[in-house]
Formats: sequence, structure tokens, C-alpha cells
Amino acid sequence: MKAKLGMSPIAWWNDDLAELSDDVSLEECLRQSRSAGFTGMEMGRRFPNDPDVMLPILKAADVTLCGGWFSGTLVDGEMADNKDRIQPMIDLFKAVSAPCIVYGEVGRSIQGDRSKPLATKPKLSDDEMKAYAKRLTEFGEWCAEQGMPLSYHHHMAAVVETEPELDAFMRHSGEGIPLLLDAGHLAFAGGDVLRAIDNHHKRISHVHVKDVRMGVIDKLDRTKQSFLDAVALGAFTVPGDGSLDFGAIVQRFADHGYEGWFVVEAEQDPKKNPPLRMAQVGYKELMRVMTAAGYTVETQGFPNA
Repeated sequence: MKAKLGMSPIAWWNDDLAELSDDVSLEECLRQSRSAGFTGMEMGRRFPNDPDVMLPILKAADVTLCGGWFSGTLVDGEMADNKDRIQPMIDLFKAVSAPCIVYGEVGRSIQGDRSKPLATKPKLSDDEMKAYAKRLTEFGEWCAEQGMPLSYHHHMAAVVETEPELDAFMRHSGEGIPLLLDAGHLAFAGGDVLRAIDNHHKRISHVHVKDVRMGVIDKLDRTKQSFLDAVALGAFTVPGDGSLDFGAIVQRFADHGYEGWFVVEAEQDPKKNPPLRMAQVGYKELMRVMTAAGYTVETQGFPNA
């Protein structure tokens, strides 16, 4: 079985919390990640939107674009508006041969609002969840028809956060909307990561290997503290530095035959947790557990062809 290891630039620049950003260039971010061993990087705010500009930067760094976040609003928003907004991203991702676009629902979400406590996260009724899942399936099918599949990201403080919410979303949606399984977000939400993999492995197309510090999460007052407060306090980290057993998690993916990207997405204070050092810690731990699970980790970055 083959696996690829990527990173998210959120370890270097945080789009929601400016104070958790390191003043490094895109080129330096890519250099650091590649030097740690990672062959892919998800898109961040310092990436160019022109493939003719992006491709030489990726080639020089010897990395590929392994995904990127789209802020969807289909829980309330119009299908046509979301199609119009995602079309330039589809065109860009196709031009640089990215594997997928990560769909993150921001409609009704409080994930980016520091004034909203975790306990006030939006909840959908059964009928709302059914309708939402149907819209996402339709949208995912349309994106795939345009040549770029989506991968749905369940997320803290959003309409699909908890394991029961994820189960309901998956039950009412179809194969047209694959799943991004994020270990850290599911653990933060109180879910069972291994059970979720067992239940939904047939639809999982992308993986975020985000670790958590349960000591931080357990001390949160969810009636007063927000998702961004949790991030600032250090709720997330890289594999090998947190509370999750990635040996068991990666083995479970292997048991179900998952092949593809495992992406380290670990937003935290770069001054307290220097991104290069954390990248090295995460890569070392992932290589250890990947090898134990029988994966061959691809080492080629930018394609030779």
C-alpha cells in the first residue's frame, strides 16, 4: 500500500488568528516542510492563484499541491453562488494536478468567531441534515464532473462536528461527496476515531493527521471559550506530540486498504512550537507508524514528467 505525506501551511500562517502566524514566505514554508520529508502542501493564503506562477514555485521546492480549503455555505447558501465561487479553484487545482478540494462548511459556523463559545455551535434538525446532505451530494457530483473531486471536512464549531452528526451526514449523503477524516477534530468533538474509520472507510478520500492535547481540551469551559480560544491555548499539535495513538489510527486505515494523502494540519503558536521542528517531529512519528502498518511512503515530490 502506498501513502503520501503532506502538510498544511496553517502551522506557519493562521488565517483566523494573526498572532499565531510566522512571518515567513511561501518559499520558506515549502522549503522547511520539504526538508522535514513532506512531499505535499495544502494551499494557504500566501499561495498564488495563477497556475503559471504556482507551478514553478512548487517545482523549485519539489512539492505538489495536495489539497486546499474551500469555504462552502450550502447549509443556507445558494448552489449557484457556491459553484461560481469554487469554479476558479477547480480550474487552478486541475492545472496543478491537485487531488481534491477540501469542502469546509462555514454557513452558521462559529469556528472563526472568538466571541462565540463552543457550546453555542449550530445544530441541524433531522430534516435540515437530510436536505443539507442531499445538497452536498449534488454539489460534490457537480465538482467531480468539472474534473475536481471534493472531500468533506467535518469540523469543530460547524454544523457537522460530532460523531453522531458525521454519521447522520454520511447516512443521508451519497458517494458523490467523499469524506475527509480528521482525527484531531473528531477527538476534540468526543468522537471515536477508530470507529469512524470503520464506519465510513468506503467514502474516505483524504486524511488529516491532526493530533490533540487532551489536557488542554479537557480544561476548556465550553460555555465561555471558543474554538479559536482552544487553538490559541494549544489544543492541536502534530502526531507524536499529542494524545492520540496514531499507530492504531494508521493501522486501521491500512486494515481498510486506504491509500493516498495523510496531511499534517496542526495550527499552534509558531513561537512556542517552531513549524520546522514540529514538522520533523510529525514526519518522524508518521514514518514510524506508516512503516509498522505496511505502507510504502512515496518520496517523490514534484512530478518528473
